Amino acid sequence: MTSQINRNTENLTEEKLTLLFHEYKTGSVEAFNSLYDHYVNMLFNFGCKLTSDKELLKDCIQDVFIKMYHNRSNLENVLNFKSYLFVSLKNKLCDELRKTNYLSDQPIEDYHPVSERDIEHEYIEAEKTMFRHRKISSLLDELSARQREAITLYYLEEKKYEDICVMMDISYQSLRNLIYRGLSKLRNVVVPV
Repeated sequence: MTSQINRNTENLTEEKLTLLFHEYKTGSVEAFNSLYDHYVNMLFNFGCKLTSDKELLKDCIQDVFIKMYHNRSNLENVLNFKSYLFVSLKNKLCDELRKTNYLSDQPIEDYHPVSERDIEHEYIEAEKTMFRHRKISSLLDELSARQREAITLYYLEEKKYEDICVMMDISYQSLRNLIYRGLSKLRNVVVPV
């Protein structure tokens, strides 16, 4: 049986994928190969979000396709082939990881989550940052307008003394005195003597 589908799997439409799936279920090796070529990278990228063990992931993808190839007669009720593949891979990975973890001598505390993002940590850091900004704003409100401007320009905007002198139309020594008095006032507000 010659396939009606081109082996170029990059531009396969849903219609062509459905036709390939039908041909595969009737025994077409070429259709199976085209489905494999089309989905293997998607499955690998998906699997990378579930595990950092690339070799295990590759083995699981191969196992999913081997099982799929041998059980094609049992796939009559599959309506969404792509979802079937992704769920099969997830289940296979979970089974393999359970076996590995169950047989491992490594304590559970030594395992780290695969995701690089730790949502709780990010939330706590965002809260801390927001608290610091509020605290800094309230402390700066304790200063005179000139002290606040000088400290903001020097510490927050990281301007040089010479640039601040020009911007504020003030002498170098006056600027240093202004910043010193502002910092002293802040120290007294934060830690009263």
